[in-house]
Amino acid sequence: MMPKSIRFALFDLDGTLLDTEGQYSVFWGGIGERFRPEIPEFDLLIKGTTLKQILSRYFPSREEQERILPLLEEFESRMRYEFFPGARAFLEDLHANGVKCAIVTSSDRKKMANVYRSIPDFGNLFDAVLTAEDFSESKPSPDCFLRAAARFGADLSECLVFEDAYNGLAAGMASGIFTIGLATGHTRDEIESRCNMVLDGYEGLTFATLESLTK
Repeated sequence: MMPKSIRFALFDLDGTLLDTEGQYSVFWGGIGERFRPEIPEFDLLIKGTTLKQILSRYFPSREEQERILPLLEEFESRMRYEFFPGARAFLEDLHANGVKCAIVTSSDRKKMANVYRSIPDFGNLFDAVLTAEDFSESKPSPDCFLRAAARFGADLSECLVFEDAYNGLAAGMASGIFTIGLATGHTRDEIESRCNMVLDGYEGLTFATLESLTK
């Protein structure tokens, strides 16, 4: 549905606001070579899926998970967490125009602690942060976005979803919220049929231009 007004913005984290997907591709590529050498291009195969989905589908044994999870935690503790160009300015402009912003991520709170250490004022940019612990169903289920809207007591017609991955875009569309796809990991052609609108990035994007684009 087209938004009646823009009062709430619900953002995915990795690949949507933070330029981290390339780093995860390196990590999971190495994990694939080590644990699933029979699967070619493992990093591309799991792109856009949640940790829960990766583990249940490709590493279901407890033994494998106990070997992989500490490697992931160590990797995430030293990752670079950087906003895409223009993303911080866009968030600040949304706040200046009274828009409440939320992070809606499949990452857990332990991972988010790394983000807060890397970007000390990260929490000041958002009115709510929902992590994997806050919802029972992973994307592409719309549960996470519906819970975020409910956290604000928001009408869905006053919300926007910002996503980059196929599962996240599917979750946004299934929620009934106007969904904006960021062409940061996939091309515009690859995602334009999976969302209501595509943006190439945040540079030069403001609340005013966003309003004009979604009318």
